[in-house]
Amino acid sequence: MTISFPSGIIKVFTSNPSPAVLCFRVKNTSKLEQILPNTQLVYSDQSQSDSSTKDFWMNMQAITVYLKKLSEQNPSASYYNVDVLKYQVSSNGIQSTPLNLATYWKCDANTTDVRVDYKYNPESMNVPSMLSNVQVVVPVDGGVINMQSLPPAKWNAEQMKACWKISSISEKSENGGSGSLRAKFELSGGPSKPATLAVQFISEGSTLSGADVELVGTGYRLSLLKKRFATGRYMADC
Repeated sequence: MTISFPSGIIKVFTSNPSPAVLCFRVKNTSKLEQILPNTQLVYSDQSQSDSSTKDFWMNMQAITVYLKKLSEQNPSASYYNVDVLKYQVSSNGIQSTPLNLATYWKCDANTTDVRVDYKYNPESMNVPSMLSNVQVVVPVDGGVINMQSLPPAKWNAEQMKACWKISSISEKSENGGSGSLRAKFELSGGPSKPATLAVQFISEGSTLSGADVELVGTGYRLSLLKKRFATGRYMADC
């Protein structure tokens, strides 16, 4: 979770010896296993009993010093981003993953056949949202000399990886966001060994946690709230 402060607020903070304390509440926290505030800037009461909400407040002196430092590093910026907390979402297996994957390999001495089945999973998200800039990367060893693929993929000979790019996947996609990627590789030094594939995508407008945030008290307003999630290490084995 990141809060963006407009650059003009630095002058407000520095000219006021005791600015109003910025307080915020994280709601719908029942799916969160851990919430780790930035202890240099954020306070919290660990004894809060409500499992669905958690309140936090800023160390105003510390945030003022930190914002001044950011403005000195980049004086022309119109706003400054401050990481205020991290959290970990509890997992419910494959039901928690927005894109379910299954891979199949057939490895012979001269050829390797790979199939990747994927399925969009709207149930994993707070609000179903499109997965965009999807990339599926499959490493194939054994000396690939030719690749035939459907839909077309690109072969990177230096990295020995095939890459499919899909602009978006959602419930509105063909077959409700389900599909298959297939490729046949001709080899000079086979057989190949089945490998772990990697996937990348981003999604705007929703979260996997269902968490939400609001300001508490007066003195500040929240002008814009953005939600997104993106892949880190997102992999699948056969």
